[in-house]
Amino acid sequence: MSQRPIVLLTNPIDPVAEQRLAERSEVRRASAVDADTLRRESASADGLIVRAPLPDDIFAGATRLRAVVRHGAGVDMIPIDRATEAGVPVANCPGVNAVTVAQFAIMQMLNLARRLPKITARLKSGEWHEARALADEAEDLTGKCVGIVGMGAIGTEIARIARDGLQMRVLGHRRRLAEIGPEAEPAALDVLLSQSDFVVLACPLTDETRGLIDAQRLSSMKASAFLVNVSRGAVVDQRALTASLRERRIAGAALDVFETQPLPLGSELLALDSVIATPHLAGITKQSMRRMSELAVDQILQMLDGQPPSHLVNPEVLPAASERRARLLRLSN
Repeated sequence: MSQRPIVLLTNPIDPVAEQRLAERSEVRRASAVDADTLRRESASADGLIVRAPLPDDIFAGATRLRAVVRHGAGVDMIPIDRATEAGVPVANCPGVNAVTVAQFAIMQMLNLARRLPKITARLKSGEWHEARALADEAEDLTGKCVGIVGMGAIGTEIARIARDGLQMRVLGHRRRLAEIGPEAEPAALDVLLSQSDFVVLACPLTDETRGLIDAQRLSSMKASAFLVNVSRGAVVDQRALTASLRERRIAGAALDVFETQPLPLGSELLALDSVIATPHLAGITKQSMRRMSELAVDQILQMLDGQPPSHLVNPEVLPAASERRARLLRLSN
């Protein structure tokens, strides 16, 4: 194609990686990330780097698109089936922020074990001595049991740190238990939930995992156990979780993701002193953003050059993608 391709960013990426992309394409940033804006502004784009949910019908109007890259691992933000139907290849960036997310999950386990939400709330209310007294309830992680649901790159790294760095017992669960490595003991989900002092959700959001942690499964957790979610909000029945926390049926939770994002200001979860809530940032640091952006740019350029990307999500699209690229090339000449 004679003119430089247009690449739309739904959100900013690392500036060094963006500059490299700008040397090969015209880079545009979406003016907003609502569905109407993304539909309108993707209509003239050849490539798309995604950090915000795409509307299901985006490919109907984005007739020039020939490359989509998820700036992250989870592809639930992208209507993959619609992309495949349209002949658009989709790539993601798996494993790049695994260490970052794993360290965040471990940090939140420590925060919960040391009762920091309650202690901080008391201290901010001027109750120094009362805050300090809560440390009597704090616990070490060494010797505790952590159960990890989802033993991909993130779950495996959490397991490694917990086992080797903190001398914890580690249970792991995934769809195929035989594929769990030596970092964790394979465990059925109900066994993991009933035995763990900390349950960490690190699985992708799929039809199988949506609503996986429901009221019944929450009830099988220990009353002294904590839940840490660095997966997706929809993996948990949020209403059931809120009730469990309110009624002290579990000890607390650290939640980085929610069913609705942004989390509404009036959410009861924000009022509970047993909850640490963060705005979906477990995977974001300067270093992880650089790694993620570099891989995203590598792959968008591969696809714009007509090459398969390093981490193609929908490989069945390749014949149709080749035809789509050839058709667009003819139209541009």
